[in-house]
This record gives sequence, structure tokens and C-alpha cells, in this order.
Amino acid sequence: MLRSLRICFYKCLMVMLKLVARLLPQARPVIYAGPDSSLQMCRSMACLEIKKVLIVTDPVLKKLGLLDKLTQVMDENAIEWFVYSDVIPDPTYTIVEEGVSVLREQNCDAVLAVGGGSSIDAAKVIAVLATNDTPLRKLTGVLKVKKPGLPLFAVPTTAGTGSEVTIAAVISDPDTHQKTPIMDPKVVPVAAALDPLLMVGMPPHITAATGMDALTHAIEAYISTHANTETDRYAKSAIKMILKYLPKAYGNGQDLQAREAMALASCYAGLAFTQANLGYVHAISHNLGAMYQIPHGLANAIVLPYILEYSQDAVTDRLAQLAVAADLGTTDLGEDKLSERFIDRVKQLCKELNIPDKVEPLNKTDIGSLAKAALKEAHYLYPVPKYMDQRQCTALLTRMLP
Repeated sequence: MLRSLRICFYKCLMVMLKLVARLLPQARPVIYAGPDSSLQMCRSMACLEIKKVLIVTDPVLKKLGLLDKLTQVMDENAIEWFVYSDVIPDPTYTIVEEGVSVLREQNCDAVLAVGGGSSIDAAKVIAVLATNDTPLRKLTGVLKVKKPGLPLFAVPTTAGTGSEVTIAAVISDPDTHQKTPIMDPKVVPVAAALDPLLMVGMPPHITAATGMDALTHAIEAYISTHANTETDRYAKSAIKMILKYLPKAYGNGQDLQAREAMALASCYAGLAFTQANLGYVHAISHNLGAMYQIPHGLANAIVLPYILEYSQDAVTDRLAQLAVAADLGTTDLGEDKLSERFIDRVKQLCKELNIPDKVEPLNKTDIGSLAKAALKEAHYLYPVPKYMDQRQCTALLTRMLP
């Protein structure tokens, strides 16, 4: 009886969140796509009368010289620039606040993010903190940003997070190590460039993890109870492209067609989940990442098949639709068989990408607290298609023990 009442409460909460989401303005960046699209976007900055740009990136990309062509184009267009390259995976409040200090010291009037989700998320928050006289901690949550940030541009160098089009930025609390989201349309970039030339050097294991992150975004958006016609279109397109092109990008990083398709798929998945939201995969992987520092994409990839199996009976029809879209069978096979084929295809893809099916650092004594934290996140934020309780979540995590 108590469990039924809780589920009823969570469902009512999700209805309220859906209504709020419908009232939010739909911020969409201008998308540049294709080889050298990043250079085209940088040229466009001059038309916006931007004088000086803070480039937010990580030390590895700076060392590899991935910024050289971008800064050359800015020089040619009389745009000054300064590089802040101290971003680390899962950037903390400290990293972001240092970035804001650098931006103000350099008197920058725009921000350019170059990198993966960590660099883009850090840049999003730097851009809004520059114009909002509010401590970072008070921006965490939903719709806490009062003023628009500085003009923000994004050049993703991985195909996974979709952060270049989403209303969310995730920053880690340096004290608790918990990931805290800032969700507001004001953090969406002005423009983003999906340039496959900047992705060809991505190592296979990063290609695999980020690609599975994008796949998880798309699938969770598709089976979400907040899914709609528009999000379905984006999610289904992303899933079809990822199943086709991720193995190619993993096997041959120089395949520009595969890289461009994965960049576009990641963008589509971002557009889908920023409206339809996520689910248990992300709730569990966020907490695995916080406790064991497991890369987010890898954690998603491990957890995804388990959650698909758990949710299958509640979303059989939706998974069957994805199987048909991915050419895994025709409707005459029936929804049960088709949904099984889709889950099997996801498992097969994980094997092709050498992704483990267990969480190596997972400790049995941590499972109870992990389950509690994951359920709290999911039940208050995500419109999951099938609810689970502490016992069920504990059992599911136990299956992931090495």
C-alpha cells in the first residue's frame, strides 16, 4: 500500500515537471556541421561584434594543438582570445570559479567551449556566472539563473554528451563529490559546431564510452513518459545512426563519415533528452561515478542493458518500435520478440566495443547507499516508465558485482 502511494506521488510530481517543461522557452543553438565547421563558426563571431573570447578547454586538447586553427581564424578576424585550459573531468565549483576570475581579468565578452562534456559544462556555468551576481551553489537546481550569460559557443570534440544543445550543466561539489546540475535555458550556447575533423584523434575507448552515453540519452528519452512526437523523432534518428556508425568510428577513428554521423547523433540525442528527460540508467551511473570516479559514458554503457531488461515489460511496444527502426526485424515478429532483439543488439554492441558487463570497483557494502541515492535522484527528477524500490535496485546493483 505504501509503495503504491509513493509511486502515485512520484507520478504526480512528474506530471508537474512536464507542465513546467512545456512552459520553458525552447532555446536552440545555431548548428554548424561538417569538416571545418568550427572555423566557420569562429568567423561568425566577428559579425556579432565580439571583441575577446575566453576559450575554455582541457590541458590535453591544448597540448595537442586542437585550438591552433580556431585561434588563427580569430586572429584573422581581429578577435582577441585567451585560453583557460584547467578543466578536468567532472569539473568542480573551484575550476569554474577560477575560470570566471580569468574571464574578468582578461575582460572577455564571450566564451568558447572546446572539448567534451566537462569543458562545455564548465563553459556554460562560467558564461552565466559572468553576468549573474550569485554564488555558484545557489544556481544549482532548476531555473535558478536570473540573467542571460555572455554569448557562448561550443565545439564538442567527443560525440556523447550532447551538452552543446542541452539546458543542463553538471558541476561537481568539491566537498561531497556529488554531481550537481544547473538546469536553465539560459545556459544553452548561441551556436555549436559539429566538426568531425576534431574527433578523428579520439581514442577507441573514449569513442566507445561517449558513443554509448549518446545512445543512453536517446533510449531513455524514447522510453520516457515525457516523450513526444518531436523527441521521438530525434531519439529514433540518433539510435539508428549510433547502432550503424559507432562500431565504424570505434574501428577506424579516421572515418569522417562515421565521426560526423556520431556527432549529429549525439546532438539529436541531446535535443531529445533535454525535453523528454532521462531515467534510472543515469541515476545509477551518476552515483557510481561519484563514488568510484567511473567515467560517465562507461557507467551508462554498463548499466543500460540491466535497466532495459528491468523495464522491458513496461515498454515492450517502444523497444519493438526501435527494433524495427534499426532493421532488427519486422512487425510480424511481434512486440515481445522485437523488444528482446533490441536489448540483445545493445548487449552485442557493448561486446563489440569491449565494454564490461560488471562494475569492477563496485563494493558490496556500498550497494545499499548507492541504491538509495540513485532512487532519490530518479524519483524526484526522471519520468521513468517503470518504478523500482530499494530492494529491487539493490538486487539489480548486486548483479553488477565483479
